[in-house]
Amino acid sequence: MKYMKLGTKPDTFYTEEAVRSVLSDVPADLIIHINSTKFLLHKFPLLLKCGLLQRFCSSIDNNSDQPISIALHDVPGGEEAFELCAKFCYGITISLSAHNFVQAISAARFLQMTESVAKGNFIMKLESFFESFILHGWKDPIVTLQSVGKLSGWLDNPKIVQPCMDSIIEKILTHPSKVAWSYTYTRPGYSKKDHHSVPKDWWTEDVSELDLDLFRSIISTVRATRKLPAALLGEALHVYACKHLPDPMEAHQAQSSTARSEETLAKHKRVLESIVSMIPSEPGSVSGRFLLRLLKVANYIGASPSTKAELVRRSGRQLDEATTSDLLIPLPSNPQEYDIGAVEAVLENFLLQFRRPMPPQESERMLESMARVAKIFDSYLQVIAQNSELPVSKFADLAESLPDMARQEHDELYQAIDTYLKEHPDVSKAERKRLCQLIDSQKLSPEARAHAIANDRLPLRTIVQLLFVEQERAPPVQPSTEISDARGAPDDRRRPRQGSDDGLRHRGESVQGGRAKSVEMRRMGRSSSESRMAKKKELVVVEKAEGSRNKIRIHQ
Repeated sequence: MKYMKLGTKPDTFYTEEAVRSVLSDVPADLIIHINSTKFLLHKFPLLLKCGLLQRFCSSIDNNSDQPISIALHDVPGGEEAFELCAKFCYGITISLSAHNFVQAISAARFLQMTESVAKGNFIMKLESFFESFILHGWKDPIVTLQSVGKLSGWLDNPKIVQPCMDSIIEKILTHPSKVAWSYTYTRPGYSKKDHHSVPKDWWTEDVSELDLDLFRSIISTVRATRKLPAALLGEALHVYACKHLPDPMEAHQAQSSTARSEETLAKHKRVLESIVSMIPSEPGSVSGRFLLRLLKVANYIGASPSTKAELVRRSGRQLDEATTSDLLIPLPSNPQEYDIGAVEAVLENFLLQFRRPMPPQESERMLESMARVAKIFDSYLQVIAQNSELPVSKFADLAESLPDMARQEHDELYQAIDTYLKEHPDVSKAERKRLCQLIDSQKLSPEARAHAIANDRLPLRTIVQLLFVEQERAPPVQPSTEISDARGAPDDRRRPRQGSDDGLRHRGESVQGGRAKSVEMRRMGRSSSESRMAKKKELVVVEKAEGSRNKIRIHQ
């Protein structure tokens, strides 16, 4: 930050109640009233440099020794700015910086402290300081613009605002390797000692301190140059939103103690809608998590339907980047419940991407994206399943909203359905059956399948289906070693000798043995057919026994 000192005399201003005076042997002959403060001053130093006071005093016919009284209630910057000008007239030392520059020059112009009144006047020195020092720094023009925003009507002053913005934009477009000035960067885990290079987004925190109109103008100008990537502009929007928009979760907790004012809500709506309108159209310019956070804020402050629709559309495209907590959007009317309709709309916009033709590479990438969304969504179902007032039809519709190919495994879905059944013990048998039909037994892990088989909240039919899957995936039974040896061992006594009658008998026996094997194969065929019939009868028994919760023993 640059500073400039003017004047050499010590400060002789003092205050008594609401009166500011100067230590002097000469009595005051000029009284200036500004708001509730009265200044007791002298005409001689002030009239030499202030054209406005010269006109006022010349128009007043005052032949008496009484001091002249002038009211200057509309001086820009108020009492502090006028005192800087008065001290300059007295030659008292003053320190100027970007913090008080705008107040000083606005008051000096109001008092007409120009070169035509006196050479080397206050306005000329202030303009020289502005051009030679403030515009050459980084934080100086930002602080100057902040000060401009506090003075009504000065945001339209092109002599101050535009040069400051041009200076800021020029430095933003400077390559990070050439950044040699101080900047604010307070990202978690970042340490300048550990990083020797300047981060690409070094400028985002300082610029986020500006008024919304100034910030929007700077971002729009930088974007028009096409010299910075869209993701960097998106990061600037993210930083600005974090600084100027409420955290929905914290705001809901504080809402019970402090009511939200209409002025605050209007300000937040304006900031949100401006940020949404400035998000670059390039994919990935902002994260999906940031978009869902903005959607939460939009719900909380009651943003316009068009703003919500845009956030739903954008966040749907990047739903695979979200986490379960990102989907927990509180209802404005009841922060303890979640806006399921908003999440449904986001998921629908995500699925819309699969209804258009796409090349094979993109199709493969989108399938991976859908698998990630399925895991996120099933975890979300586990959370909302704990809501005792959530209808079973709504929960089932949500679970069915994803296509079958999305879920590579059903462990998370089973856990969500089990949680719902646990929290809703009064669910009817038909409703339980509808929920459990969503679970594919083939896609459950052995651990989840074992848990489900022992789960008395599931319908009996589901448990039987799980048992069949368990049997099918069980390893085959190995034959006994003794039987194998017995079958494989040769019998010397039965081995016929060549040319003997036993050989003929043996050939005859082998024919009879072939017939015996044929008869045995037919018996085995009847046996397997009878086994399949037994399984069908077993399923009929299960259907008849469904709902009776009696244990059924399956005979093998």
